[in-house]
Amino acid sequence: MSNDERKVAIVTGSATGVGAAAAIMLAEKNCNVVINYTRSKDDAEETAATCREKGVEAITFQADVSEDKDCRAMVQATMDEWGRIDYLINNAARTKFNPFPQMDGVNKQDFLDIYAVNVVGPYQMIRAVEPHMRKNGGAIVNDSSIGGVTGIASSIPYAASKAALNLMTKSLAHVLGPEIRINTVVPGMIQTRWLKGGLGDDDYEKMLAATAEGLPLKKVATAEEVAEVLVWFLFGASVVTGETLIVDSGLHLGPFPPYASGEGM
Repeated sequence: MSNDERKVAIVTGSATGVGAAAAIMLAEKNCNVVINYTRSKDDAEETAATCREKGVEAITFQADVSEDKDCRAMVQATMDEWGRIDYLINNAARTKFNPFPQMDGVNKQDFLDIYAVNVVGPYQMIRAVEPHMRKNGGAIVNDSSIGGVTGIASSIPYAASKAALNLMTKSLAHVLGPEIRINTVVPGMIQTRWLKGGLGDDDYEKMLAATAEGLPLKKVATAEEVAEVLVWFLFGASVVTGETLIVDSGLHLGPFPPYASGEGM
């Protein structure tokens, strides 16, 4: 396949973790990719190098998705490089780790900062790619969180922002079709450096073990396992749009009640 025919994907927040895993999988599917980062330049370059090893082209682009000018600049750089945009994964996210009972631990600015990246950012990216993506058709996937469904997450502002993202996906599905599909993946806990950095090493390991024990599948997803679903929404699911798919090893099911299992009867 010539470079002119190769499809092009932008993955926000793709220096590490789920975003990096998704970018590499897209490269394996013969897509040219844009690796977006805000601070982790070295990690972004490493991810881009891994993508190039798959035989495709990759560029890195520093951009804060909460800034509309950055979103538009990244999209323009992509068009300048390859002349098309086929796929977008909105993966960039922000939180503030704060126990729910400590309500004074978050303030108005925390809410605004988190919403700016987690809700406004995806909207601005979608708005920027939309006219280009309509030309050949394409697909968008938003990476959300189980917190947007259950209300339980790293903080109340984060959970609320992901609930907003889930609903925004449904609203946008009405206006992006028929040329563009848009869906949301809702992961549970993921084994990532981002979460480990927020919790600290000891609490992270304890939470991994405790969470896995309570899951029907008895495992916490890796970044690659979540990325696999994100990429599937781009290449498969040809008649699915406005959907929210939970990927959490069964966490959302809740505990199995004793009366259903026959225990204590």
